[in-house]
Amino acid sequence: MKTHIAINGACGRMGQRLVALAHEDADLHLVAAVDAATNPLQGKDAGEVAGVGHIGVPIRYDLPLGARVDAVIDFSAPAGTMAVLPVCADRAIPLVVATTGHTAEQKAEIEAAAHNTAILYAPNMSLVVNLLFKLVRLTTEALKGKGFDAEIVERHHRFKKDSPSGTAARFAEIIQEVQGGVFVHGREGLIGERKPDEIGIHAVRGGDNVGEHTIIFTTIGETLELVHKGHNRDSYARGALLAAKFMANRPAGRYTMNDVLGL
Repeated sequence: MKTHIAINGACGRMGQRLVALAHEDADLHLVAAVDAATNPLQGKDAGEVAGVGHIGVPIRYDLPLGARVDAVIDFSAPAGTMAVLPVCADRAIPLVVATTGHTAEQKAEIEAAAHNTAILYAPNMSLVVNLLFKLVRLTTEALKGKGFDAEIVERHHRFKKDSPSGTAARFAEIIQEVQGGVFVHGREGLIGERKPDEIGIHAVRGGDNVGEHTIIFTTIGETLELVHKGHNRDSYARGALLAAKFMANRPAGRYTMNDVLGL
């Protein structure tokens, strides 16, 4: 049986890839492509916007009331998440939140919505990145208290609006959860020697880089680097589509990509 999905943020770069890949997937049926009411592509066919031809799904600003929707994928902007969140909560539609850059208050609202519907909220939808979250935790636990410095370097395209990336922030949080520490976002000037409890986070922006993250564990005499490089956006889109399949018909509650991967 096919999973009926809706995509929130369907006109964006990621939204268009989600439309295209969902159209190719025999296990999925795209029933709605949603974007802001102010988007000039409102009313256009989502397949034509995504470059895959006419698919009979127009861009609209709301979720259709009469349609069966097994899961919604939100790959939009924080405001887009907050627009679709109450709709999913009220109608008990599982929601995959792949958007980043939310405020603390918005994150709290997303978490609260899990009392009413199934919510999967992840800073990165790549299957490999989510495996890397696990590896970073294991590495930090193994090296804790052994004199290793932790630094994170992330690279993204010039159009990315939030910094550091949600993924880099999550890597830093994992390290902090295990060994404590203070986040340091870049360094400038005569600031003295590096303090042992620093967790350095550095953001590089330029070109069309879809995403690279390097987590560095280094001490006197040796260095370990854990690296992920995204070749194109499809890795994130495919992860989100797999998450939507997993979330369909799930009871209310908070889910992560670890649940999807069985970690």
